[in-house]
Amino acid sequence: MREWALILGASSGFGRATAIKLAEKNLNIIGIHFDRKSALKEVEKLVSLIESKGVKVHYYNINAADHDAMNKVLDEVKEMFDNDEEENKIRVLMHSLAFGTLKLFISENEKDMINKKQMDMTLDVMAHTLLYWTQGVFKRGLFMENARIFAMTSSGDQRVIPYYGAVSAAKASLESHIRQLALELAPYKITANAIKAGVTDTPALRKIPGNEKLIEEARKKNPSGRLTTPEDIANAISALIDKNLYWMTGNVINVDGGEDITA
Repeated sequence: MREWALILGASSGFGRATAIKLAEKNLNIIGIHFDRKSALKEVEKLVSLIESKGVKVHYYNINAADHDAMNKVLDEVKEMFDNDEEENKIRVLMHSLAFGTLKLFISENEKDMINKKQMDMTLDVMAHTLLYWTQGVFKRGLFMENARIFAMTSSGDQRVIPYYGAVSAAKASLESHIRQLALELAPYKITANAIKAGVTDTPALRKIPGNEKLIEEARKKNPSGRLTTPEDIANAISALIDKNLYWMTGNVINVDGGEDITA
């Protein structure tokens, strides 16, 4: 059987590192990303790097929250699988989408407060897309038995950070979706877990106002004296797809070097 990983947010950060790592384990990669034209050369380099691992690679530059685009991609994937003489199935679905509104909930200037459209967009992209892509893969019969679903969360699921309120709400919702999917997919032998990374210097982090302070505090707080890296997360996911870990589901798994346990 030819095994695949479908990664949402596959061109940078956690998704990029995980695509490379899983390709090294002989998983073929379907990458979903949403980049401007100026960034596409870097994506092409990434695709070439992954292909150099000896696997098949298909990257799609679409808005993952666009249902029509999602269905078109999944229909193409199903057709590709059906037309191959070898059986193809998705072993890993990873959600690593980091696009949301970073605004205050309350401000004396109304223009500085988050509005309904911005809140709805943040929850849709950073949480609800996990559900819709999972449904899309499931109803097309693309999951293999003992498949793994992972979603990237953060300490914002419980802690408050200025300007991070909408993303915090999305992370809490994402974890709730993981638990529900774990329950409903258990009869099909598919697991679902959230990965809570420590503070990681990614493009998404750099967009948060005051990120310099977050980085400085995380370095001081982490027992190892450094930030989490995308490669730390990729290594963890690479280990967690082991077929013997079929009984681990519905969890929020900290991969942070002990950052979250320190005062």
